[in-house]
Amino acid sequence: MPTITTNDLKNGMTLELDDGLFQIVDFQHVKPGKGHAFVRTNLRNVRAGGTVERTFRAGEKVERATIDKRDFSFLYRDGDDYVFMDSETYDQITVSPEALGDAGNYIIDGSSVVLEMFGSEIVGTDLPAAVELTIEFTEPGLQGDRSSGGTKPATLETGLVIQVPLFIDNGEKVKIDTRSGEYLSRA
Repeated sequence: MPTITTNDLKNGMTLELDDGLFQIVDFQHVKPGKGHAFVRTNLRNVRAGGTVERTFRAGEKVERATIDKRDFSFLYRDGDDYVFMDSETYDQITVSPEALGDAGNYIIDGSSVVLEMFGSEIVGTDLPAAVELTIEFTEPGLQGDRSSGGTKPATLETGLVIQVPLFIDNGEKVKIDTRSGEYLSRA
């Protein structure tokens, strides 16, 4: 592991600290009038998902974690698990739904996914900002029904349930924001 100082921190960098693997969400160098300078950081626990605030002395050495981003193609589901193929070596790996988190709601057969790996452990996924999925089931919208705000629940081909406008029907392709899980438009 490369060792860096807290003066070299950048947003998005991953650190291996004593209590786990953390990604820097935000940081600020502070030089008070009295005393020594320090670096205040907001860190996201890569494995658990929670965020913590942590303060380091300026110039303190920390271990930078090497995160390998590799392209994989989703092949199929094996029970609850997902089976991916490495795009370079053609090796297949089986991934649990817990390792993917919410990303499993946006992955369909043949989709390309970038998996972030720390050694052989999957610590995150890199999805496109929006994906196109097919509506499996939704109730027909009633003309003039505006009491519900003009939306209705729809189940996607991955099993995710989202709110869509009343004019969307079964079998239509829609564009979904992968960060918020919201309907964007028809595809």
